[in-house]
Amino acid sequence: MTILLYDLVGSDPSRPFSPHCWKARMALAHKGLAFDALPTRFTEVAGVEGGGGRTVPVIRDGDAVVQDSFAIAEYLDDTYPERPPLFEGQSGRALARFVESWTQRTLHPVIVRATILDIHAAQDDENKAFFRAKREKAFGKPLEEVQDGRTEEKRLAASKSLEPLRATLRNQPFLAGERPMFADYIVFSGFQWLRVLSTFQLLDDGDPIADWFERCLDLHGGLGRQVPAAS
Repeated sequence: MTILLYDLVGSDPSRPFSPHCWKARMALAHKGLAFDALPTRFTEVAGVEGGGGRTVPVIRDGDAVVQDSFAIAEYLDDTYPERPPLFEGQSGRALARFVESWTQRTLHPVIVRATILDIHAAQDDENKAFFRAKREKAFGKPLEEVQDGRTEEKRLAASKSLEPLRATLRNQPFLAGERPMFADYIVFSGFQWLRVLSTFQLLDDGDPIADWFERCLDLHGGLGRQVPAAS
């Protein structure tokens, strides 16, 4: 039975953008598992699989329903151990947890400050209103004031904050070493979020991070490239 993935989209259902959903997409592809993506807008998320305040991604695999990208990756490794692993044992899971924490506290805020109006613009009218109300309540200010990261000074500062990632990728092709694993997909999905939604260029040409991102776009038959970059 094909796995069902509830995947966040805006007004164009062919352009999934959520970094968390991209983690699940890449994990499923890494395991070689067929899946159908069900486009899901912000206002539809709470009702996914019976509701209960769900967030996406969510997968349904037969009778199993799993929410949260990291939990999905763990489920896939536990349920399909004969397929390529997403983690190298328990220590690999623990290290990937660190990568996820770093990504959400370092990379994601950079992207939000540079692109939150692009995220808003990608929604239909109903979801624009929903997104604006939720995010402005969370940030305590208008979206126009949240997006303050596009000056050259702030771009350079944001890029500098990624130096630990850059230094690692100067010495190896993937974060996990010679081949990608879930830790790579965690970070890749943040940059894919930026690529799909915005023309803002965070990285310079020739940056080791940019080169690694291009390699990740080519993985699994070019899954990442199936959604064109914003133009």
